[in-house]
Amino acid sequence: GGQRGLAVRLDADGVGVVLLDAETGIRAGTEVSRTGEVAQVPVGDALLGRILDPLGRPLDDRPAIEAASFEAIERPAPAIIDRELVTEPLRTSQLVVDAMIPLGRGQRELVIGDRTTGKTSLAVDAMLSQKDTDVVCVYAAVGQKGSAVRRVIETVRAHGAFDRSIFVIAEADAPPGLQWIAPAAACTMAEFFRDRGGHALLVIDDLTKHAAIHRQISLLLRSPPGREAYPGDIFHLHARLLERAAKLGHARGGGSLTALPIAETLSGNLTAYIPTNLISITDGQIYLTPDLFNEGIRPAVDVGKSVSRVGGKAQPPVIRELAAKLKLEYSQFLELEVFTRFGQMVDAATQRVIDHGRRIRAVLVHPRSQPVSLAGQVAILLALRERVLDELTLDGVRSFEQHLDADLRASLPGLVERLAGGAGLAAEDHDVLLPWLHARAAKLKSPAAAKA
Repeated sequence: GGQRGLAVRLDADGVGVVLLDAETGIRAGTEVSRTGEVAQVPVGDALLGRILDPLGRPLDDRPAIEAASFEAIERPAPAIIDRELVTEPLRTSQLVVDAMIPLGRGQRELVIGDRTTGKTSLAVDAMLSQKDTDVVCVYAAVGQKGSAVRRVIETVRAHGAFDRSIFVIAEADAPPGLQWIAPAAACTMAEFFRDRGGHALLVIDDLTKHAAIHRQISLLLRSPPGREAYPGDIFHLHARLLERAAKLGHARGGGSLTALPIAETLSGNLTAYIPTNLISITDGQIYLTPDLFNEGIRPAVDVGKSVSRVGGKAQPPVIRELAAKLKLEYSQFLELEVFTRFGQMVDAATQRVIDHGRRIRAVLVHPRSQPVSLAGQVAILLALRERVLDELTLDGVRSFEQHLDADLRASLPGLVERLAGGAGLAAEDHDVLLPWLHARAAKLKSPAAAKA
């Protein structure tokens, strides 16, 4: 009938085939034939700005892809000798991530948390931040609702570089086989740019649903079940997928593929089977909690349980310098704040730590789909370090952040350009930026500003 399937198991008396199309018309006695090909997808620049299924077939009512070539969806990961240390930063424009849980090009960072805690939003914001960079973004939707996928696509179309993005979609109602191969197919499309010296960001949303699909297929193929009924090769499946993300050495062109896999927890249980597997495979995790989300702290990142194993090596030097003590100060504040909730009296020094911590938390709250430039992050971190914001109310801190990027470009264009080019904060830049920040804060402390 024209439907395709993928042979995944060969036995002495039969072949196990996963259908990649609807099973309409297929019944006992239907003849099938092999194509003689391995599962492969189109790759190349022609995929940019397109919405595809995991086999590379258009879903956006546009002509078929005229691909440069086809590549197998299952490919070996780069050898260790071909890799290079992860040292080049990948900005997300989320201050809580860039300052305290930094990402590097070639890293594999897990985004994990309960449902509806903003995992996809954080990953999409990372995609939007690549609008003015040379990073190609590939978004793979595995088992997601159609409405959620459409929101992601429209957000990137409105605020990001849609013409440098690829969307590989296998929604919840897609055949299980398509959902099963979607992450590997998207990874192959992203590897095309990495292997030619470019840079790519792969978002997989999400691997928890992918694991459930793998369990379903494996049980139907009568593979022996293990813990939580998952087959024994589930770790290997995700490990060989995520190991394909890497920073290549100069001999291989110096390209990079950064992976942001998403996983869902149940009631914050990080010790469940799939979360522990993925945490052990990746180079760190960004953990989002419903408690913070419900308090209006978004992104709802739990700084204490989040970590980047690449750390400051992948931070711009100016951010690393300004954020050196930020995580410690924020952690101290979170511990002390617990006592104030019960009406405990605190001394003046402790109160200053708490007040400063509340300003830190206020600037870590970031609206969705509003990327902040590197210069804007430098200005906020400098204002925090020099206690410029401590004299403002929390509403004043939010007003301080509004239009900060635009005002910096208008007032200090040279500084913005130098920081964007990778320069540090020189002494003369510090002497110009700090008075500018004090003047901006002073306007918000004036009676007229307070009344407004």
